[in-house]
Amino acid sequence: MDIKLTSKKILEKEFKKNFKGYNVEEVDSFLDEIIQDYETFEKVVAQLRDENKQLKEEIDNTPKRQPVASATGTTNFDILKRLSNLEKHVFGSKLFE
Repeated sequence: MDIKLTSKKILEKEFKKNFKGYNVEEVDSFLDEIIQDYETFEKVVAQLRDENKQLKEEIDNTPKRQPVASATGTTNFDILKRLSNLEKHVFGSKLFE
């Protein structure tokens, strides 16, 4: 997956010329377009590599989070039972009036 062409290689590419060959001006014009695309491509790849490197460094330098201790064994029923007991304690007999 190596990139074989660069904008410089495209620019410096020489084509053999013969009697029935392509129009040199058309080939040059098309190669100019390709060079512009490759220059843009090379800039984007360089930016993405820099960003990737930065993000990897950020990940390496970020402290690892400790797993959150979950309330094991606590169910909705347990929570409702505790809430009911708390209401009885706070409101007492007023709760049933």
